[in-house]
Amino acid sequence: MRVGIVAIAAASLLLAGAASAAEVKVLASGAIKEAYLELIPQFEKASEHKVTTTWAGTVDIKKRMAAGEICDIVIVASPELDAFIKDGKVVPGSRVDLVRSGIGVAVRAGAPKPDVSSGEALKKALLAAKSIGYSTGPSGVYLASLFERMGIADQVKSKLKQTAPGVLVGSIIASGEAEIGFQQVSELIHVPGIDFLGPLSADVQKITVFSAGIHSAAKEPEGAKGLVKFLTAPAAAPVFKQHGLQPG
Repeated sequence: MRVGIVAIAAASLLLAGAASAAEVKVLASGAIKEAYLELIPQFEKASEHKVTTTWAGTVDIKKRMAAGEICDIVIVASPELDAFIKDGKVVPGSRVDLVRSGIGVAVRAGAPKPDVSSGEALKKALLAAKSIGYSTGPSGVYLASLFERMGIADQVKSKLKQTAPGVLVGSIIASGEAEIGFQQVSELIHVPGIDFLGPLSADVQKITVFSAGIHSAAKEPEGAKGLVKFLTAPAAAPVFKQHGLQPG
């Protein structure tokens, strides 16, 4: 039923004034991947546009944009998108906030589950862990600052295992390379071989907003606007929520 509702919403948003079918190119953060992949076929069916998506970590998205890569839509954490707007690479006024994402915690499937119910409990778990996985993306940047704030940066430095851009932290938790690991909830909950412990507690949580913007050299700006409208339609919200993301 949900798929049907999303399709109807897409049709109402797009088909009434749809232009000829086009290929909409998207450069996107993996934080939204699972929900996005569920939604895109509905958009394509309703609009008759084709969506081609390149997935990359934040570091690589910044490199690609700096190198002059052209797409129609960029989806990335809002601070990076704002920087692209400032640099003239994304159209001013085109930013639309898609989802909000918290940071989650996981351990290898079947491993003992440490208490992470508070900042103090998390600090103890980090000091006890033999290895700690984190990313190069927004969650990883925040974790590094959190370790400093907790006063344990020097104590955990030798334990840190940072994944390459675009590589899921869950993969090194599942393999045993990291005893405990952190990434956006949406990037952890679908990884096999791990036990998701939940989001960070409110006292140490960091919410990241992932936003979409139209590339200043977009070849299909109207198709891009249609896709953004679809992703922010009320009927798409349950899909994002199912995948650990909060709309808007």
